[in-house]
Amino acid sequence: MSHTKGRAAVLTGPRGRFTIEEFPVPDPEPGAVLIKVTLANVCGSDLHIWRGDLQQELPFTPEGTILGHEMTGVVAALGAGVTRDSAGEALHEGDRVTYCYFNPCGQCYQCLRGERASCPFKMRNMVAPIRKSPHFNGAFADYYYLRPGMHLFKVPDTLTDELAAPVNCALSQVIYGLERAGLGLGDTVVIQGAGGLGLNATAVAREMGAGVIIVIDGIAGRLALAREFGADHTIDLAEFPTPEARVQRVKEITRRRGADVVTELVGLPAVIPEGLKMLRYGGTYLELGCISYGHTVALDPSLLVYGGKRMIGMIQYEPAVLARAIDLLHRTHDRYPFARVLSHRFPLEEIDAAFARAEWLGRDTGSAEITRATIVMG
Repeated sequence: MSHTKGRAAVLTGPRGRFTIEEFPVPDPEPGAVLIKVTLANVCGSDLHIWRGDLQQELPFTPEGTILGHEMTGVVAALGAGVTRDSAGEALHEGDRVTYCYFNPCGQCYQCLRGERASCPFKMRNMVAPIRKSPHFNGAFADYYYLRPGMHLFKVPDTLTDELAAPVNCALSQVIYGLERAGLGLGDTVVIQGAGGLGLNATAVAREMGAGVIIVIDGIAGRLALAREFGADHTIDLAEFPTPEARVQRVKEITRRRGADVVTELVGLPAVIPEGLKMLRYGGTYLELGCISYGHTVALDPSLLVYGGKRMIGMIQYEPAVLARAIDLLHRTHDRYPFARVLSHRFPLEEIDAAFARAEWLGRDTGSAEITRATIVMG
C-alpha cells in the first residue's frame, strides 16, 4: 500500500495547533498489522501530552508527534504470518478490531517477571520518528501500524465503533486497576472523578459485585450519568465544597468505617489526601489519574501506617484484560449507557476544536458538558 497516502494530525509542541499531513501508507512487515482507524477518542492522557505535562515520557520532537491511543478500526492489511488475532480467532482484512496501543519489550526485568504493564520501554512505539516508516504511531490518523508482537482482538458485531473505541484504554484500565486493588463482592468503593475513566469504573465495580459505589465530581451532568452507570451515591462538589465535608459524607454512608477501595480518576493530586481519609483501616487507594510529572501534594504518611492502608499506582494493563473487556462490554452494553460517554464528534480536520472543547484545566467545570470527544475518520 506504499503507493497510497494517509492523513495524520501532527503536533510539534505543547498547546500548539495540529497540522494535517500526509504520509505513505506502509505495507506491513511480517507479524505486523496495518489498521484503518475509524474512531479515535480524546482521552485525558492526550490532554496531558498536548499540554506538555508528559515530556519526560513522551517528548515532543521538532519533526512532530501523532497523538492518540484510545481507538478502534478495521484490518487494512496483514503482514506475513498473521492469520489469527490474539484470542486465536481467524483474522481477515476488513475485520473490526481493538488493540493494545503500547508495546512491552518482553526482555526487561519487569517483562521477564510477567509484569508487562510495568515495562519501562512499553511506549517506545509511540515515540518512534514519524518521518520514518511506518509513520503511523498514533490514533489521530487514517491508519495505525500495529508492530509485530502487539496484541489485537476482533470486535463482535454487537458493538458499534463508538462502544469499541474506549475499550483499549478506559475500560481495560479500570478493570485491571480495580482487580489489582482487590475490589470484592459487597465492598464499598469511592470513585473520585466521573469522566471517561470514572464512568467505566462505575460499571465495572457494579459488575464485580461492589455493594456500595460512591462517585464524586463537580459536574451535575456527569453525576447523573454516573447514577445510570450504577452509582448508589453521588457527591457533588457544589454541595460538599470542602475535603472535610466530602470525607464526612463518605463516613456517613459507610457507617463511619470508610470505603474498602478509593480510586483517583480525575488527575488532580489535591484529591489524594482526602481520598486516603475516606478509606477504612486496611483499605486500598488506587492511583490511576495523576500522570503528569512534577505535580505534587503534601501527604501525611501516618494515614497509611496507623490505618494499615496501602496505596498502589499503575498504568496500562496486561493484554489478556483487553479480551475480557470486550466480553464485558458485549454482555452489558444494553445495561449501561456506555455510548453516551462519547459526547462530541469531530472530523480529523477539526481536531484543534476537539482538543479546545475537551480541555477542562482552568475552566469553570461546573458549566462543562463534555465527557469524551471523538475524532471520526473520513
